Amino acid sequence: MLDQAEDFRAESRGLHALLDGVADDRFRTQTQFKGWTIDTVIQHLHFFNIAAELALVDEPALLALFAELKAAREAGETTIAYTDRYLKGLRGRPLLDAWIATSERVADLFAPADPKARLKWAGPDMSARSFITARLMETWAHGQEVYDILGAEREERDYIRNIAMLGVNTFGWTFANRKEPVPEAKPYVRLTAPSGEIWEWNEPSEVERIEGPAVGFCQVVAQTRNIADVDLKVTGPAATTWMAKAQCFAGPPNDPPASGARRRVS
Repeated sequence: MLDQAEDFRAESRGLHALLDGVADDRFRTQTQFKGWTIDTVIQHLHFFNIAAELALVDEPALLALFAELKAAREAGETTIAYTDRYLKGLRGRPLLDAWIATSERVADLFAPADPKARLKWAGPDMSARSFITARLMETWAHGQEVYDILGAEREERDYIRNIAMLGVNTFGWTFANRKEPVPEAKPYVRLTAPSGEIWEWNEPSEVERIEGPAVGFCQVVAQTRNIADVDLKVTGPAATTWMAKAQCFAGPPNDPPASGARRRVS
């Protein structure tokens, strides 16, 4: 059984519980992420959950969907516009209901999947374990802008270790994706989990080191916070350069938000 599938389910349910109690007009609220509304965030998560379901049960349909999306992009349509068109303008509470139902199906499908099974995606193929971990990361990361704009504090759980590990594992990717040389020294990462447990990666070092709350580290690698806005102690040139542009998700290079641009609204 893939524990990450249940982690994905739990994170999806937490976001759903937050939104289930808000007024319908709040779904049109603009977040601090690229001007997306809450509706846009949930549309995005819903569309790629639909694609995730297809990856496991209907690969030809997935490839056809991504081919159509690629053609739309090449014709000048944004992914957000295509998603809205694909979902026939689904918004508000009907969108919320559809998204959580698909999230539950995806969790049900991935829980018993072979962790090493290779699945197609828009980028390189991924193992089922990596695939559902990526869905967890994206739900957690995009959920952040919803929690922020609603002034809510998320109850973090230790399953964010999946996201922290993804961040550590994409150290080299962050540089290679920008066509920059990958530093030889991998920084020692020592994080404190929400439960207080200590998580460590790479060889202990006082020269190249990142230490502090796991939540802050995950926010930086998922680009929901600028390194200046989290309580991480960063030592060494490789660690400092990495944290200034860390990117644990696929796609072209993205810059993190400016300091102070992403925060919980009081």
